[in-house]
Amino acid sequence: MDTTFETLEAQVLKLPPAQRAKLLDRVVASLDADLVRDAAWDAVAARRDADPDTEFESLDDALAGLRNERG
Repeated sequence: MDTTFETLEAQVLKLPPAQRAKLLDRVVASLDADLVRDAAWDAVAARRDADPDTEFESLDDALAGLRNERG
């Protein structure tokens, strides 16, 4: 393993849990740059929050719909 990586890892693991969690959130967000997909999932979540008793399409159908929207 790269010495720089090992040094950074050791420093991060010394942080308090709350700071490690915040750092983890930022790192994961930096890897997840598909804004179109994120917006689509946010819209699904908003619809479900607005009417929690509504039955929704299956996961397979929802994913197929999202793929079709993206072309």
